[in-house]
Amino acid sequence: MANSKRDLFLKRRLRVRNKLRKVNAGRVRLSVHRSNKNISVQLIDDVAGKTLASASTLEKELGVVGKNNIEAATKVGTAIAERAKKAGVEEAYFDRGGFLFHGKVKAVADAAREGGLKI
Repeated sequence: MANSKRDLFLKRRLRVRNKLRKVNAGRVRLSVHRSNKNISVQLIDDVAGKTLASASTLEKELGVVGKNNIEAATKVGTAIAERAKKAGVEEAYFDRGGFLFHGKVKAVADAAREGGLKI
């Protein structure tokens, strides 16, 4: 029987996470979550188990509340790059979860790179 979309998503997410755990070497993880209405990004220190910085389209300061398009994704990417600098993070691994590296997820990564975060 064919797998459902949710099952395929979860398998992809676990595959990406397991590969990141193998090569992580103590660096922080830039985790992206994309829903139908919003995009959120977190810088996570897996060793300490803490979130160092986060950005989302739910924040009023970014001016894209409730938007889920490439423009909103670039604003979230630049915001997380600025907050990473304030937190003292210069490089991170990009964790796309089960999402494909295309469109909005790619826009977040490109904007974070342009903002100075080494991915």
